[in-house]
Amino acid sequence: MAGVSSCDRIGAVDDDDLAVCLNAAVGGDEVGFAAVWRSLQPALLRYLRVLVGGAAEDVASETWLQVARDLRAFDGGLPSFRVWLFRIARNRGLDELRRSRRRPEEPREPAGLDDQFVRDVAYEVAERSDTRWAIDMIRTLPRGQAEALMLRLVVGLDARAAAQVLGKRPGAVRVATMRGLRQLAVRTDVRERAAAPPLPRPDGTTAVTATGSEGM
Repeated sequence: MAGVSSCDRIGAVDDDDLAVCLNAAVGGDEVGFAAVWRSLQPALLRYLRVLVGGAAEDVASETWLQVARDLRAFDGGLPSFRVWLFRIARNRGLDELRRSRRRPEEPREPAGLDDQFVRDVAYEVAERSDTRWAIDMIRTLPRGQAEALMLRLVVGLDARAAAQVLGKRPGAVRVATMRGLRQLAVRTDVRERAAAPPLPRPDGTTAVTATGSEGM
């Protein structure tokens, strides 16, 4: 495993290095904390943009201030830290929503869609869409579905970790994720993007439709 010196690299570090940086940050190392912030801030902002919109930057700042204040008392590894971080962010975000009194409406859930088609649409949209467009699409969903999608598909948490962030059961998170995907799959603009010719990847290959996926 890499040493703490890897924490001063520009850009995100991999999880092995990040775990080392987190341990250093817990011990009060500023370089370690900066590496943790640098690696997790992009995903945190994407999640908060779905949750609180234009207030995401402010809520992220409040989140990191609380993390910095309480980090010495944190006891756990990198997976636990991700859950802790996003729980703080969610609590701060919900505080912001209460202050602004925004309440999303719950649209009617579509029925009769093939789950494999839904996964294929989600895969193609993720492959072909810029982050801002995808976030704007997810923001149109009911909050519970949008949060589940962001934590599972964008942040990369498994159902159990996402459930810990949201205060729900893993099964409920899986259901919310699938319902969100179903909502997106019936949108005309999402279908049009999914039907567009594949874009080349940086390595010269092209995106292909997923033929299978782990249960959401």
